[in-house]
Amino acid sequence: MPGMTSGVGTGNTLIAEAFRSALRHQLFIVAAIFLVLWLARLIAASSWPIQGKTGTGRHFGAASAAGQARTAAEPEPPGRRLLRIGFGILWIFDGILQAQPAMPLGMPAQVIKPTAASSPAWVQHLVNAAGTVWTYHPIQVSAAAVWIQVGIGLWLLFARQGPWARLGALASVGWGLLVWVFGESFGGIFAPGLTWLFGAPGAVLFYCAAGALLTLPEDAWRTPRLGRLILAGTGVFFAGMAVLQAWPGRGFWQGTSHGQSGTLTGMIRDMSQTPQPHFLARIVVGFADFVAAHGFAVNLFTVIALAAIGAAFLSGRPRLARLGVGAALVLCLADWVLIEDLGFLGGVGTDPNSMIPIALLFVSGYLVMTGPRAGHEVSPALDRGAAPGQQAPAGASAPAAGLIPTARPAARDASAASGTPAAAGAAASSDTPDRAGSSARTPSRPAALLQRATRALATASGRSIAAAGALGVVLVGVLPSAAASANPNADPIIAQAIGGSNDVVNYPARPFTLTDQHGSPVSLASLHGQVVLLTFFDPVCTSDCPLIGHEFAAAARLLAPDSSQVKLAAVVLSPTYRSLAAVQAFDRQERLSQMSNWLFMTGSLAQLKNVWHSYGVVAQDLPAGAMTLHNDVAYVIGRDGDVRQIINTDPGPGTAASQSSFAVELADAARQALGT
Repeated sequence: MPGMTSGVGTGNTLIAEAFRSALRHQLFIVAAIFLVLWLARLIAASSWPIQGKTGTGRHFGAASAAGQARTAAEPEPPGRRLLRIGFGILWIFDGILQAQPAMPLGMPAQVIKPTAASSPAWVQHLVNAAGTVWTYHPIQVSAAAVWIQVGIGLWLLFARQGPWARLGALASVGWGLLVWVFGESFGGIFAPGLTWLFGAPGAVLFYCAAGALLTLPEDAWRTPRLGRLILAGTGVFFAGMAVLQAWPGRGFWQGTSHGQSGTLTGMIRDMSQTPQPHFLARIVVGFADFVAAHGFAVNLFTVIALAAIGAAFLSGRPRLARLGVGAALVLCLADWVLIEDLGFLGGVGTDPNSMIPIALLFVSGYLVMTGPRAGHEVSPALDRGAAPGQQAPAGASAPAAGLIPTARPAARDASAASGTPAAAGAAASSDTPDRAGSSARTPSRPAALLQRATRALATASGRSIAAAGALGVVLVGVLPSAAASANPNADPIIAQAIGGSNDVVNYPARPFTLTDQHGSPVSLASLHGQVVLLTFFDPVCTSDCPLIGHEFAAAARLLAPDSSQVKLAAVVLSPTYRSLAAVQAFDRQERLSQMSNWLFMTGSLAQLKNVWHSYGVVAQDLPAGAMTLHNDVAYVIGRDGDVRQIINTDPGPGTAASQSSFAVELADAARQALGT
């Protein structure tokens, strides 16, 4: 899959340090977001009572306080609370995992690419888009993943209800779908060997399901119907996974086959190779040996357990559902430790895999199904058939404090509407201006908007402010990643990771006079006033030189607006193959002849040796007329003829990402020499 690797090892210290530095800088931005919001709320709260002496502020604040009191009096349904807090913590944990030093380079090469490798070609092409963005911009995209996931987690934790909560849940669904498609290759559902035991249909799909459930009105969580629907959905899922696990011909019924590990045995042994504590590796290896010896029995037990749990969830009976929840928790825990190997080890683990998310879902459904039947909404009098306003029958238990709305707010509203003195007083303190000075006291539109914003900040709850901060954290990740996705050129840090940092110098370039690819004489002095990117090519080279030629061609495209001021040039680096025909053949083969500002220079052997020596280039012919061994280097020569930078252009494995990165590095060096 092209573009899925940068050609740099995951332990590259330059990339790892750049990643840590980016996270540190962005952490200051995150802290500043929360600090600014907190200070803004303090300032608004201190200034609003003064601005609100007309009564508007008091009225709005009273209404807000009443709303907050009602919210505090109605505890969040336990099933919804478990789902919101559980997945909030999971998103934060996943974000912390994304901060591992190996993520910038290891994520595309060791996670995205292997996940997509067994999927159909169209899935690989789709996933390749995400892999290319990641490999081209490893620092920006890796850091973005950290903050987006941490921000979503904080959002779910802080925003309990209302628009903020729904927006946070929708953000969880949206980001989860992106990860499921591009990061998990649709959870592997189009690949052979799909099994619940290894996380099918993708852990993040359960995050999406949880987010979708959290967008439902809170009242829906106060009736058992939603709980039955959640359990029924997970029951259908478990039953379907049982059928899939039992399907013959997929290798799960054999612990070993013809001396080779069966499907499940092989999967577990692969997981045991993950870097992890020794005691955990021994447990996983021991279970792999057990599966190899008793593969049929293990698969039979798995099929029966999945089917039985699915049937218990589908029954809709609390007692059976309780047994199903207990069995499912035990099965999920065993699978998480023995087969999924916790899921987040090895330095590039992105989440704890699927067992914890699915457990949160079915436990939440059980809590909703068996929870109180909306008793907070109906008073004992109404529940027993008493008409509103009638006294509850003797012996009826008193309603829980704060769970039943009182009639006092309604009475005040009625009083205000009826024109009583109380209403007149309220009207006098409302935001309706007196007729005598209405035009004088009516604020301008900008002032009204400022008052409204100040009032909103002053009366906002702490949770709302924290949720707004969480949105800011998400944006800290979204904005740089969006900019990276729109940039088709790779980050030059990849080239620096391969070739090392550039040498910044300032000395006169040694003069030379040679012949260009058209047979015309050219000298360094004739290029005075232009920036020159100078390198050395062997015309018959089949390894580095063509790759560096592609880098120069890409740099020329990036420098197209400045093409009249920049010259890209190469000197022949072969004692044997230095004719004009050889030069022209190389240009045609690598399509360098299409560049209007390209020079490929040659000359006599004496002339060439003098240039090689002047620029510290070593050339050595291999036996039997093969290509020349040489070092890969480029010189950036300024308008005044002084060398400004020396760049190691060794392309390494020459991946698409590294070629683009070197091109950007060359173009940036030319622009610096131009002073633009």
